[in-house]
Amino acid sequence: MKLGIDVMGGDYAPEVVVEGAVDTLKHLSGNERLVLVGDERSILAKLSELSAEPSDFDIVHASQVIDMGDHPAKSFSQKKNSSIAVGYGLLKSGLIDGFCSAGNTGAMLVGASYTVNVVPGVQRPALVTNVPSVSGRYSVLLDVGLNPDCKPEVLLQYGKLGSIYARYVLGKKNPTVALLNIGAEDSKGASAVRSAYEMMKEDSSINFRGNIESNQLFHEDMPDVIVCDGFVGNIVLKQAEAFYTIYRMRKLKDSFFDLLDFENIGGTPVIGVNANVVIGHGNSNRKAIMNMILQTRSVVSANLAQRIKEEI
Repeated sequence: MKLGIDVMGGDYAPEVVVEGAVDTLKHLSGNERLVLVGDERSILAKLSELSAEPSDFDIVHASQVIDMGDHPAKSFSQKKNSSIAVGYGLLKSGLIDGFCSAGNTGAMLVGASYTVNVVPGVQRPALVTNVPSVSGRYSVLLDVGLNPDCKPEVLLQYGKLGSIYARYVLGKKNPTVALLNIGAEDSKGASAVRSAYEMMKEDSSINFRGNIESNQLFHEDMPDVIVCDGFVGNIVLKQAEAFYTIYRMRKLKDSFFDLLDFENIGGTPVIGVNANVVIGHGNSNRKAIMNMILQTRSVVSANLAQRIKEEI
């Protein structure tokens, strides 16, 4: 297994990304290898500073960088030797099995659409994240920011995509699915959500359990898959990050709330495209980078992209 990392992506790149990659080495098996994509001179300088062995990695030089403020589509097209573009080229050619970056999110999404493409039959790809419960198990929430306005049939398909993710990545045998809504009743919510409720109720391919309200998140009986549009999902994600920030500011200590730390999650997989792609937080430190890489390994190990192609 070869995992590609955009070394130039993130607020503290390339130094922190190389640090996270070095930290990842101790978690890898003999058949797993990291491919560092970025400015070779910077990569080698940092490895030397860390007393790390360059031969432990594959290094692919990329002379350009897509900055956080760059226009995603324009920069991806114009900066063909950027670390993101080169990484996607390796992914499309099958030279790496998964690709991750804490860089420009828009450019990562454009790259997925331009190179590896959307799985035939998938109406809209989604960003997914793991949501912890107080019992220690995880559920999956989607979409968390890719599509802010979804038609009912897209929400229905998110239930199917989320179920595939929950089965093969989280190990859920028959994952339960619920719609995130403002009430448990089927008459509640916007028209798209109400229509999606009726469609999901009639679809035997998912284990639909109805609506879930936001005050049921993180509880022990939380469904395995929670479906919403990207507008709602991103608000939930950012609210959890804000809550964790306040928790840290008050110098509290609790093992559950530590699970809300994005450093421990690593990144958000893009599901519904023909390859394994994970996007990290732009503010990632070395621990978050390491967990982003390890999460990419989990997605590749589950053969998620192929599973979705087969089932959708």
